[in-house]
Amino acid sequence: MEKNNGLQMRWLLISQNLILFGSSMVFPFYVIFIKEVGANFTQFGFSYALFAISSALMHNFAGRLTDRFGKSLFLAISSWGTAFALVFFPAVTTIYQIYVLQIIMGLFGAFQKTAEKTLVADITDYNGRGKQIGRYHAWTTLFSGLAVIVAGYAIDLFTLDIIFYVGSLFMFVSGFFALKINDKKL
Repeated sequence: MEKNNGLQMRWLLISQNLILFGSSMVFPFYVIFIKEVGANFTQFGFSYALFAISSALMHNFAGRLTDRFGKSLFLAISSWGTAFALVFFPAVTTIYQIYVLQIIMGLFGAFQKTAEKTLVADITDYNGRGKQIGRYHAWTTLFSGLAVIVAGYAIDLFTLDIIFYVGSLFMFVSGFFALKINDKKL
């Protein structure tokens, strides 16, 4: 891996570890949150489907925009947009508000997923790509697992709401690291 690519991978890894830490704090405990709002598992399934469908509808558009304006820019925008949406979850009182937030998060999620995957492909060298991507995923998966442990303790010590605020903070900070990735030189 070239020296510049190594630096770019480092920024990507920091950015994605932070966003995955933030999201992994929230999503394993999301079912508990849905139940506290008074929703049932059908509504949980529907809210998750709204996330997935809105994301699917945005992927083609996200791909074109990231190619045109830069992947790191949209990685940052997705981090900040998702962080903004997460802050509102503790104030939610109805399932319909969750539906709206899920759609918003799905739209931003499409940009995150598309930008991350294309950056990983751009940064890694063809020879040895599997090893490089394996190392990348080992770190991001480790941070995701640690986040679930931290979130469990945070919920026990404080409230369920705290994971949304802390998760949002991690996601917000990740956007600044995403901007450090110079995808113009890749």
